[in-house]
Amino acid sequence: MKRTLIKASILGFALVLLSGCATDQQIAEIKSMAESAQSTANNAASQASRALATANEALDTARGAQSTANSAMDCCNANSSKIDRMFEKAMRK
Repeated sequence: MKRTLIKASILGFALVLLSGCATDQQIAEIKSMAESAQSTANNAASQASRALATANEALDTARGAQSTANSAMDCCNANSSKIDRMFEKAMRK
């Protein structure tokens, strides 16, 4: 965000130096360009913040799903062990 403003300012100063003496209209155009660049940078930062929040929510959801899957696997393994013991016990009779 600050980099964009700095770049826009440098561009503006370069234009002023190259053109010699800048008129009020040229300065206004450069200021408008710098403000536009700042606005674009602010929008990009806002979108990046929203993307990060969405990614964090997705990560939390994935961790919850992994926990649920682990619990289901533990239950499945316990049931399999019980069935195996019951089968062995039935075979002994």
